[in-house]
Amino acid sequence: MSLKSLPIPPIPEEVVRVARVAFPRGNVFMQVRDTLGAISTDEAFADLFPTHGQPALAPWRLALVTIFQFLEGLTDRQAADAVRDRLAWKYALSLELCDSGFDHPVLSEFRARLAEGKAEQRLFDVLLQRCREAGWLKARGRQRTDSTHVLAKIRSLSRTLRVAQTMVYVLNVFSEVAPHWIRAHVPVEWVERYGQRLEEERLPKEEQERTRYANQVGADGWMLLDALQAPCTPDWLKTLPAVTTLLTMWEQQFEAREQGGQWRKEPALPAAQLIASPYDPDARNAKKRATFWTGYKVHVTQTCDEDAPQLITHVETTPATTSDESIVSAIHAGLSGKELLPDQHLVESGYVTAANLVESQSSYYVDLVGPTLKTHWYQAETGHDLTHFSIDWEAETVTCPQGHVSSSWGEVHDAGKTLIKVKFSQSDGKVCPSQALCTGTKRRTMTLHPKARMQALLTARQREETEEYKQLYRHRAGIEGVHSQGVRALGLRRSRSIGLLKTHLSHVAIAAAVNLIQLTSWLRGEVPEPTRISPFKRLMQQAA
Repeated sequence: MSLKSLPIPPIPEEVVRVARVAFPRGNVFMQVRDTLGAISTDEAFADLFPTHGQPALAPWRLALVTIFQFLEGLTDRQAADAVRDRLAWKYALSLELCDSGFDHPVLSEFRARLAEGKAEQRLFDVLLQRCREAGWLKARGRQRTDSTHVLAKIRSLSRTLRVAQTMVYVLNVFSEVAPHWIRAHVPVEWVERYGQRLEEERLPKEEQERTRYANQVGADGWMLLDALQAPCTPDWLKTLPAVTTLLTMWEQQFEAREQGGQWRKEPALPAAQLIASPYDPDARNAKKRATFWTGYKVHVTQTCDEDAPQLITHVETTPATTSDESIVSAIHAGLSGKELLPDQHLVESGYVTAANLVESQSSYYVDLVGPTLKTHWYQAETGHDLTHFSIDWEAETVTCPQGHVSSSWGEVHDAGKTLIKVKFSQSDGKVCPSQALCTGTKRRTMTLHPKARMQALLTARQREETEEYKQLYRHRAGIEGVHSQGVRALGLRRSRSIGLLKTHLSHVAIAAAVNLIQLTSWLRGEVPEPTRISPFKRLMQQAA
């Protein structure tokens, strides 16, 4: 399809007349058109379409329909029907009352263009730009970020079922794209083994039998991989994504072929790198406190100034195993590209590290505000913790509360981080009257961050004790309401697509939909509800 850019037409007079009668106070879709116009233009998506061929539907309309679709949680077919039969949608899209709309596959094709062109962010950025032009969104204010888990559109699989289901997946793919090759290379007995959906209940229960079953699946997989390397196998068949998934899964779950190719007692890689399902290679198994899930994690950043609408400014989707601390620089880089960096960035403890405190301030001039992770050593509660020691960075020494000077100072590398290891003399520790408060061993040792990071960490911990910090940090709690709105009304925690990129696209559309709701509510004079208090707690507070 080719793109023929045309001016955005005005709303038909008949549609305006009927809509004003039907909705004298308007609704969210009409208000969006009245306040933000069409939001985007065809030129914003011009590079995603060829210049020759059958004319495509106007991208600005498809972008708006996509946002409306996620706002109401509609399928593609339901959204296409809404374009035909919803008066308010025709108003927002400048369509005649008798317009017949389009077939629903057009929406999935449009999303595929966005994903393939890595342009999913445009759905969101054009809306933010309109809000900036209208003065509803400004940089250098106060913003907050938090993450929540996202369930992938797959079922969770045990290790044994995972490899068996991978064989089912690969054989089904080959049967569709290369049926003649399958008939020539696959034994007939595999039909009974992999010809139907596998369930955990059908697998062996005893460990020995389960291992034997896994090794049988492994042998079948190695046999299939060997057949693919035969000279008669077409090159295009060897490069299918399903083949890559099969090979990766076997390398993770089985010993190397040269070592027998048997079932591993433990996977070869940490959980963060293990494929959780052949149907979605990007999804990962993860745990946070008492929550276990297979899928992704989404980080939502929102403004929280009191004199402006609270709008989402950035959405970051990551594999479920990606730590919160590793995503801070990506969030700041994204906000910097939109010229929407805040002065104060309120986050929870998972985002706050010494490195992030320094980088946020030095690279982006952002004050990262959040509780620092506390040490769990017993000295932090009843003894001499780090705050009781004096650090001389120039002399590279540390002095303890009793006046003893450290005996060694050296750099160490741990998990890619450069740290400083400090040790005190054993002889000083033996005669020290405060040894029980200082260490449970013969000598005191401590680990420090480099100077800039250490000072930033200590300053952040001191600020946490002030009343000013408590008053500032209370604004972060509002992000929970955004998550609640996204989860309950817009399906934020359940991916509608397979893969990280398409899941991120859905999160971008959800963020745009949330912004439309927040903006129209703010324009109507509505204010966010305060944190709810249970009737019992309210009663007891009144009594007190």
